[in-house]
Amino acid sequence: MNLLEDFRLYETRRQFFGRTAFGIGTAALASVLNPQLLSAAPARSGQGAARAMGKLGAPHFAPRAKRVIYLFQSGAPSQMDLFDYKPRLNEMHDVDLPDSVRMGQRITTMTSGQSRLPIAGSPFKFQRHGKAGMWFSEIVPHMASIADEITMIKTVHTEAINHDPGITYIQTGHQQPGRPSLGAWLSYGLGTENQDLPAFIVLISQGSSRRPAQALFARLWGTGFLPSEHQGVTFRSSGDPVLYLSNPRGIDRELRRKMLDAMAALNEKQHQHYQDPEIAARIAQHEMAYRMQASVPDLTDLSDEPESTFELYGPEARIPGTFAANCLLARRMAERDVRFIQLYHRGWDQHNNLKSDLTLQCQDTDRASAALVKDLKQRGLLDETLVIWGGEFGRTTYSQGMLNNDGWGRDHHPRCFTIWMAGGGVKAGFEYGKTDDFSYNIVENPVHIHDLNATILYLLGIDHEKLTYRYQGRDFRLTDVHGHVVKDILA
Repeated sequence: MNLLEDFRLYETRRQFFGRTAFGIGTAALASVLNPQLLSAAPARSGQGAARAMGKLGAPHFAPRAKRVIYLFQSGAPSQMDLFDYKPRLNEMHDVDLPDSVRMGQRITTMTSGQSRLPIAGSPFKFQRHGKAGMWFSEIVPHMASIADEITMIKTVHTEAINHDPGITYIQTGHQQPGRPSLGAWLSYGLGTENQDLPAFIVLISQGSSRRPAQALFARLWGTGFLPSEHQGVTFRSSGDPVLYLSNPRGIDRELRRKMLDAMAALNEKQHQHYQDPEIAARIAQHEMAYRMQASVPDLTDLSDEPESTFELYGPEARIPGTFAANCLLARRMAERDVRFIQLYHRGWDQHNNLKSDLTLQCQDTDRASAALVKDLKQRGLLDETLVIWGGEFGRTTYSQGMLNNDGWGRDHHPRCFTIWMAGGGVKAGFEYGKTDDFSYNIVENPVHIHDLNATILYLLGIDHEKLTYRYQGRDFRLTDVHGHVVKDILA
């Protein structure tokens, strides 16, 4: 049986003329709107090579980093309880936030109905660390131990005040869904250096605070209007790391290869008919899935890790799906040249029970975050790997709920929050930006999230204004029409 010949015979005369007529109209319109659309298409082999190399072919300038590990703390960690030490908050504990500080700025409906907005001092002690004397909370002692490796940016800000638009904004450059994520842009622009693993991998862990966590939609690591082969591939914590990684009973690798070859031939025939780039993406993804059947088991098998590794990351690194285990997997992915590794850790939305829940979240993440930086450095990978730690916005100086018990928390605050970065061409042991005495407003060196993303792209050798994709008649980019590289933090 010749499947391709059968497919050709199934096309009726009516279908042929219908498709031809439609194509003539499309071609006529295209010739008016954009004559370049009628130019010869690149060869199929050339398209495959371009996908491997990335659309840019080569970075715009010499990159300082080859890859990114983004430790995203979903829910918004409290900056003044972790990194942005403000002793005046404790001095003014339970005093109403002055109008001169708030200046009429909007607040969420979760606290707008409170009769007062009492200032809440941090329940945690702070101490200076490192050569620069950075302040760290007592609940992040391991992060404090890498003070001399990181750049601490205390003045990141955003317009988003609620979680979903906030996370969508910092991850895709727009508050509304539908745009490509940062990892997708990097996969599209730079491609991959490992043909056996995706360029963009996502790992998710659940926080110990056990509060209802904010939803993480797959569109946060999606491609939007970019070709779909650039989307993030989510690894699971139980069973096969990727769905359908194992062959079903009765199917061996040789038979799987034959099935893929037959399916690729059919898809290629469809591609010749319709020239739909998503068909080419489907072929590429089927081939990637086949290669991952061999590469992923080796990646996720930790039996070759020495005992010293688990002493560094902590015993939780042996438990699949924990933040520590995901950090260890991220290091193994970095060794294998995965371009963009996105970790999401949920549960940072401390609207109440801040003291206990924030402590639990830090117990999840503190040791492993620092271990990842130390591990990359001892293996000679930190200089070429950009590590980022942070959430979608910050928390309020004033409390949510009454301060007469331990159940109070903090509301959302987009005006300023803290992230830190390590390796990958940023300064080591450096603080940037300054907030007021209430960690409410920025007084020096603001960094918008578009600036942050522009800087991340710059560190990978990309001019953020030149990595674009034309969609619906407009050139889109990660930073929209904004963004400036924060050159003061570059090493």
